[in-house]
Amino acid sequence: QVQLVESGGGSVQAGGCLKLTCTVSGPAHFSYYMAWFRQAPGKQREGVASITGVDQTRYTGPVKGRFAISKDTAKTTMYMEMNSLQPEDTAMYYCAAGSSPDLYERILPTEARYWGQGTQVTVSS
Repeated sequence: QVQLVESGGGSVQAGGCLKLTCTVSGPAHFSYYMAWFRQAPGKQREGVASITGVDQTRYTGPVKGRFAISKDTAKTTMYMEMNSLQPEDTAMYYCAAGSSPDLYERILPTEARYWGQGTQVTVSS
């Protein structure tokens, strides 16, 4: 059973930055595709970024050029650096893992098998 635990969320002003961390444990954890999702109140969960076992990365449109996903296999940890944060980035952020290539290619929540509990990011104007 893969377990994911997020941390690093908080409250910042517009233009600020945060770095989220997802600690991974369980069997063959980094053989999975991994991704970050977010869900704002009243909205559907949406993909943000994804990464493969060989560090290929993808981003969705709203965060391209501002967010950076990475992982440290030795520390069994995935990160997301978020820069130039805007109020519309306010959401609960979740890390996820799964064996479906579509988790990486399309960053769809339906393709994730394992989820963390989430960490809140709030950006004020």
